[in-house]
Amino acid sequence: MIEDFLTHGLDAVEDAVREAAAAEITPRFRQLADHEVESKTGPHDLVTVADRLAEEHLTASLTKLLPGSAVVGEEAVHLDPGVYGALRGDAPVWIVDPVDGTRQFVHGDPHFCTLVALAQHGEILASWTYAPALGELATAVRGKGAYLNGVRLECGSPEPGASLRVATAHPDYTSPETKAVLGRLNVEGVSPRPCGSAGLEYLRVARGEVDALAFSWPSAWDHAAGLLLVGEAGGAQYTVGGEPFRVDRDNELPFAVARDEATAVRIRDLLRGGE
Repeated sequence: MIEDFLTHGLDAVEDAVREAAAAEITPRFRQLADHEVESKTGPHDLVTVADRLAEEHLTASLTKLLPGSAVVGEEAVHLDPGVYGALRGDAPVWIVDPVDGTRQFVHGDPHFCTLVALAQHGEILASWTYAPALGELATAVRGKGAYLNGVRLECGSPEPGASLRVATAHPDYTSPETKAVLGRLNVEGVSPRPCGSAGLEYLRVARGEVDALAFSWPSAWDHAAGLLLVGEAGGAQYTVGGEPFRVDRDNELPFAVARDEATAVRIRDLLRGGE
C-alpha cells in the first residue's frame, strides 16, 4: 500500500499542504489578534489559532489520502504526549508541524513554514517544506532526490578554507548545559549563529547557503522533513553518539546535519568536545 501511495499519491499531499496553509495560515499572517496567540511551556514557546486549525486541517486531509495512517502533530502531542508513540508502531505516520517558526509568524516575519513528512518503521519516506509567504515548496522522496519549486537541490560542499556557517539551537530554547555544549563550536574556522525556523534552516543546508546545523532537541516534527530533504540533496547527519538521528527512538543529543560527510563529522566531533 505505501509503495503504491509513494508512486501515485504524492501530488495530492502537496495539494493538501497548500490548501491547509491557504485556509488557515496565510489569511492570519500579520492579522493575528492578541487573544489568538498563547504561550505553551514558556514565553518563547508560542502557539496560535493558525497552528491549531492548520494541524486539524492536515490531520483530516492526510489520513483521508492514506487510510490507516496515523498523525503525530506538534499540537496534538502537546495535548497528549502518548500520540508520539505512533512513530514506533507499524502504521504509516504523518509527522506534522503546522507552523514551524511560530515566533516569526507572530511577529510578521515571512520566514516560517509548514512541515509534513511521511514515515514508517522509523524511515522517513517523503517530505514537504512549504514556506507560503516566501513562495517556496521543497519536497523530497527517499531515493528520488530533493527539489525546490521543481528544481533539483544539491548541498555541495563548503568552500575550502572558508569558515563554516553553522546554525545552532537558539539560546532562548536551551538549558545552560546545552549552551555549554553548543559553545564548543566557538572555535577558529566555525561561525555559529542561532537558528530561526528549523525547517528553513534545513532548506538552507540543502541549498548550500548554510554549511551545517547543530540541534539539541528531539521533536520529530521539527526534524523529519528536513533530514530527508538534506539527505536526498547529498548531505549527512550524526548524533554525538555516532548514529544517525531517527524519529522512532531516543537519540543521543545534540546532533549535526551538514552539506557533506566531512563537515558533519567535524561538527559532531566538536560537539563531543574534540578538535
